[in-house]
Amino acid sequence: MIEFKHLVLARKGDADGLAWLYLDRAGATTNTLSRELLDELAAAFAALEADPPKGLVIASAKPAGFVAGADIEEFTRIDSAEAARDLVQRGWELFERLARLSFPTLALIRGHCLGGGLELALACRYRIVVDEPGTKLALPEVMLGIVPGWGGMKRLPALIGPAAALDMMLTGKSIDARRAKSLGLADECVPPRVMENAARMLATSGQPPRARPFMQKLMNGPLKAIVASGARKQVAAKARREHYPAPYAIVDIWQKYGGNALAVPAGDPASLEAIFRSPTAKNLVRVFFLQERLKGFGKDSDFAPRRVHVVGAGVMGGDIAALCALNGVTVTLQDQSVDRIAPAVARAAKFFERKFRGDKRQARFALDRLIPDPEGHGAARADVIIEAIFENLDAKRALFAELERKAKPGAVLATNTSSLRIEDIATGLADPRRLVGIHFFNPVALMPLVEVVRGRESDEEALRRAAAFVRRLDKLPLPVKSAPGFLVNAVLGPYMLEALRCVDEGIAAETVDAALAAFGMPMGPVELVDTVGLDIAVAAGKALAGEGAEPPKKLMELVAAGHLGKKSGHGYYRWADGKPQKGAAGTVPDGLAERIVAPLLAATRRCVEQGVVADADLADAGVIFGTGFAPFTGGPLHFSPIMGKTPIGADVRLADGAMVEAR
Repeated sequence: MIEFKHLVLARKGDADGLAWLYLDRAGATTNTLSRELLDELAAAFAALEADPPKGLVIASAKPAGFVAGADIEEFTRIDSAEAARDLVQRGWELFERLARLSFPTLALIRGHCLGGGLELALACRYRIVVDEPGTKLALPEVMLGIVPGWGGMKRLPALIGPAAALDMMLTGKSIDARRAKSLGLADECVPPRVMENAARMLATSGQPPRARPFMQKLMNGPLKAIVASGARKQVAAKARREHYPAPYAIVDIWQKYGGNALAVPAGDPASLEAIFRSPTAKNLVRVFFLQERLKGFGKDSDFAPRRVHVVGAGVMGGDIAALCALNGVTVTLQDQSVDRIAPAVARAAKFFERKFRGDKRQARFALDRLIPDPEGHGAARADVIIEAIFENLDAKRALFAELERKAKPGAVLATNTSSLRIEDIATGLADPRRLVGIHFFNPVALMPLVEVVRGRESDEEALRRAAAFVRRLDKLPLPVKSAPGFLVNAVLGPYMLEALRCVDEGIAAETVDAALAAFGMPMGPVELVDTVGLDIAVAAGKALAGEGAEPPKKLMELVAAGHLGKKSGHGYYRWADGKPQKGAAGTVPDGLAERIVAPLLAATRRCVEQGVVADADLADAGVIFGTGFAPFTGGPLHFSPIMGKTPIGADVRLADGAMVEAR
């Protein structure tokens, strides 16, 4: 046995003659590929080359996963293109060395296997994945504005075909163990109890590498240019090269340079030098650390809710209940009758089918955890009680007075209100300290952010438990203070209002949306209003701004005519098959995007000044993950070119055009 600081190389003395290399980065709960660990891997490979075993199994000694990727902290310290190239070359040459070892090599993957961790596994001859929910494989470098430079762009397309490989690399999305096996990324998918025996058998089997289907050979060869062209069109439909150069670089490097980023000339837009010079990578790494900060909220609580009671089976309440059931929590869903609850259960069933990819057994288990409860009996046993009824202060006060009498001590009482103050709702409670806000966004399953709202009297422990509950659902909790619109709706309101004012002034809705899409927003503001619902926008504006605010004229005309947007088939746009039917955008006036974004920036700064969020970084995190604000900018307050033009005292009144999620 050879023990290094971050790994152990063991010869177990078995008759099969295998060596086992366990990754165990010192002082960390997860394995990341630091410079020091890479050096130790090189030393371990040298020892194995000097005394070759019959095979090598690479596994993790960490319970949290295989390898989470490269060390992001080290990446942030890179200060030149030369240093970036040196880091890529170090990993590329090490994994090429692994691939050339004369004996069989196998990666035993349990838990997350991301980025450089997957590139390490790809350099092995065999891969076994452990069939557990925590086993996820991905090349998420594109989400940090960089490319998989340690062999992933070369080996993944060759192994599973360029279509599936480019999909993984260009989106950064992960796949589970069973999907990895079906794609051919893994040779075997096994339960934990047999994983070591399975690794031993496969590593010594002499089994030849998986033969590639004929069509994959064509797509990696003569049809490469056609595949690359199609991939570029798909990327262009979602992102501009000047905003996100990495996905374009991935396609270019795979097509023109065999997946080797080191072979790209310095003057090429796909070069490491060009990617490093772009501010996008630095800003996306900033966004990564903002996300990690949000993940930290709730960690100081050992609260582990097993039962949740949701009151209100509308779109929001029903989808919150479904999300809880998906994540293993037993949920009781209350409304006035079973008939009112039934649509939510039907939506949940379809949701579970999609999430479990046709695994009827798992979908059935999830649906069994979602229990219709028109009488509200589940409130007495719940660890968390969430109110998601319509936005009426008196109705919410009366409901919480009843729920408080039923709830067990220590249960979290939470409202999903989007516009009412927590302290106003809490006046109906005998102990107003128990009430907090847990504010989800629509669509619940897709939006990563959840605002955890502190009322004037909210108890600290209740807030910690609320944040822990949000993390239990794999969402990002953002602590905010009770104020009109909290953070996300407070900044979206003036943004949406300014966009609708532009339409009132005669600028086509298509032009407004095109301007903001070019800016980097995931959806134009007018389309977003249509998607949310024009009636919801009007109601939100009244709740957040008061009855005296002047609403956009066209908005009110459309609502009066019954044109409510996507749900009615007609709003600012006509809708067909769930898509807006847009005309030509026309010429975008100079400064249009800046004009519409400026109130959002001013509102964000004001939320920081007024203590709605603790600091500018949390404000940036909330607006990025809660509104989709262009991540390549690093966040609204980090985005200095426009921020500098926006006076703090700018008028950011919320009027009737303010946007909140559909309820």
